[in-house]
Amino acid sequence: MTDALTKLLETRDWLMADGATGTTLFNMGLSSGDAPELWNVDKPENIEKLYQGAVDAGSDIFLTNSFGGTASRLKLHGAEDRVFELNKAAAEIGRKVADAAGRPVIVAGSMGPTGEIMEPMGPLSYERAVEMFYEQAKGLKAGGADIAWIETISSPDEYKAAAEGAAKAELPWIGTMSFDTAGRTMMGVTSTELSNMVEKLPTPPIAYGANCGVGSSDLLRTVLGFSAQGHDRPIIAKGNAGIPRYVDGHIHYDGTPELMAEYAVMARDAGARIIGGCCGTTPEHLKAMKEALETRPRGPRPTLEEIAEKLGGFSSASDGTDDKGPAKRERSGRRRR
Repeated sequence: MTDALTKLLETRDWLMADGATGTTLFNMGLSSGDAPELWNVDKPENIEKLYQGAVDAGSDIFLTNSFGGTASRLKLHGAEDRVFELNKAAAEIGRKVADAAGRPVIVAGSMGPTGEIMEPMGPLSYERAVEMFYEQAKGLKAGGADIAWIETISSPDEYKAAAEGAAKAELPWIGTMSFDTAGRTMMGVTSTELSNMVEKLPTPPIAYGANCGVGSSDLLRTVLGFSAQGHDRPIIAKGNAGIPRYVDGHIHYDGTPELMAEYAVMARDAGARIIGGCCGTTPEHLKAMKEALETRPRGPRPTLEEIAEKLGGFSSASDGTDDKGPAKRERSGRRRR
């Protein structure tokens, strides 16, 4: 049976995803260091407002408040035995919002990195990682999520483990990595390597791409790297709203709605079919992105020079695909948004 996201992709040239989870929840009063996932049960009205903001701004897809919903992440808050409950609650609230939207809206079950380093460099075995992601995916599916949205992954093994966990739960999936080290992930993966890797997986994703990172310019350079491989699989672009800056005791992203509108159009023209925002992206940014995508005609694939001119310069001279990037290394995943 065809999944809901694939059906929607068959009817549209592009789809718009949501913006930042953390930014919005911090604005609602979430304290730094607290587990956002606990709000799925303790403050469900805030999570409903989070999802509704994305839908009202025109998003076709929104992610559930479950990024840190694995046992290893929840253990930091003494909630490792609540994986199924908290993920199910995240998806149930999402299902309620999506079903009331009056149009097709995809509930994407967010699955972020475990935060642990995988063998042989660290203690986390591949089998244990699969089991943790499977436990999370079961909760998301039970709550009504349409797909699993695996995101902000740096390690190929963790990406594969998350994919296997979602597939084991019989939940269709998509997967993004974060390319934030001279065009590579923190563990050395390039856009070329991810693009080719997903085509060889036993259960490939509906779509794949990049999220977060160090700015919209770098992310679009990565999207161009995906497109250059010539695969038919839909590409995802979910970039930050500019660059983070510390202002008056808070992290502020300097990307304006106008800049994010420019980013969205260029992402589409670069080859992305699912376009959203990550850190710092608010409903105001999303509204500007949606209007730009609907009103500006499709153009040629942007050049690196055009991207830098309109969105700002790149953080590094290399995107890693020319073998000039940093050497591969093992580090743990980090918190999204």
